Amino acid sequence: MTSLAKVPCTIVTGFLGAGKTTLVRHVLENADGRRLAVVVNEFGDVGIDGEILKNCGIESCTEDSIVELANGCICCTVADDFIPALTGLLDRPLPPEHIVIETSGLALPKPLVQAFNWPAIASRVTVDGVVAVVDGSAVAAGRFADDPEALARQRAEDPSLDHDNPLEEVFEDQILCADLVILNKADLISATELQQVNDRIGQTLSPAVKVVEAENGKVPISVLLGLGARAEADVENRRSHHDDEEDHDHEDFETFVVEIPSTDSGADLAARIARTAERHDVLRVKGFAEVRGKPMRLLVQGVGGRIQHHFDRAWKPGEDRRGRLVVIAEKGIDQTAVRADLLG
Repeated sequence: MTSLAKVPCTIVTGFLGAGKTTLVRHVLENADGRRLAVVVNEFGDVGIDGEILKNCGIESCTEDSIVELANGCICCTVADDFIPALTGLLDRPLPPEHIVIETSGLALPKPLVQAFNWPAIASRVTVDGVVAVVDGSAVAAGRFADDPEALARQRAEDPSLDHDNPLEEVFEDQILCADLVILNKADLISATELQQVNDRIGQTLSPAVKVVEAENGKVPISVLLGLGARAEADVENRRSHHDDEEDHDHEDFETFVVEIPSTDSGADLAARIARTAERHDVLRVKGFAEVRGKPMRLLVQGVGGRIQHHFDRAWKPGEDRRGRLVVIAEKGIDQTAVRADLLG
């Protein structure tokens, strides 16, 4: 790479809980000596995804390789947060050879792609590709459409159908901007469901964009990086439901943090979260907790009623062990009731 070459950036987008952080970790684990940096954007005040990556245990992944932006959605804070963060990486004595940007699950990638045309960075970076990660099991369950079959019939009758479901609009905007789609968690659904999900994606996706099925985000790094899309030069051809809006906001969603006391069992906490998510239609829960008598920190992540938990690392000496869960839900959720149910 010459000093005049633009640094390629890969934007990893995808709805809440699709497996973006797992995919990014897989990239870091298979960097093969390539100097990578990661910019992580979170929708909320607690940097769970950045914390996961910073403590991934990968020798080549140092803490200063991970830059967290937790002041709001990256597509809404380009000038205040993203441009300075990117410039800071590029100005390092040894700048990264490739930058991976993990957006929040509610981000629209198109405004972020447009930001690469800003004068401050236009001559220094290029969007190598937009990779959209899709949660196969969530889509199979109709998570992004109130009635998927009825929606398909309406689409056939009216291609200009307006969407009433904000979840589906975000999901589709992410796919519409993609250069590659990773259909993640393909192992969790049947062959019939897998075909239905592929058909659902195909209703939105450009025929030129490939779909790659994956388990736990395990896709060859040669497939993910080096797409050479130069997406910033093609941004006008990437349609969006929000193209006519002056600003993009998240008025349909809200996020809040619930502090969790230490628990006797990770399984008990996971079951409590699952019941709460089902009762209140919570979209996403992620965070950390302390299990009494255990030297390891418990990582908890959930999409709807599907909750995963495992010990990710040992507690550090003097570290604050208060458990914290980030809850993301549609606007109007009863936060008091959710907190009460999570606390048992």
